[in-house]
Amino acid sequence: MTKKLLHSPSWDTSSFGHPAEISSHERAALSDHLSLCAALRSPLQALRNGAGTVRGLLAGRVITSVLMVGMLAGSVWLLR
Repeated sequence: MTKKLLHSPSWDTSSFGHPAEISSHERAALSDHLSLCAALRSPLQALRNGAGTVRGLLAGRVITSVLMVGMLAGSVWLLR
């Protein structure tokens, strides 16, 4: 025997049934916050992004990377 639900599921949000919209004051505060965060971590973030890119390139080509590092180290050793 199946049970029939009397109430359909409902979800309550902070918008109280109205479309969720952001006010211009909230948008300005968020923009200021994101600008400040970007300015504070800009140099470190650029270095981290570069290191991540290099690591991504090297991780996909492990054998080639090991050979290239070996050849570079051998070249430096021979030129001494």
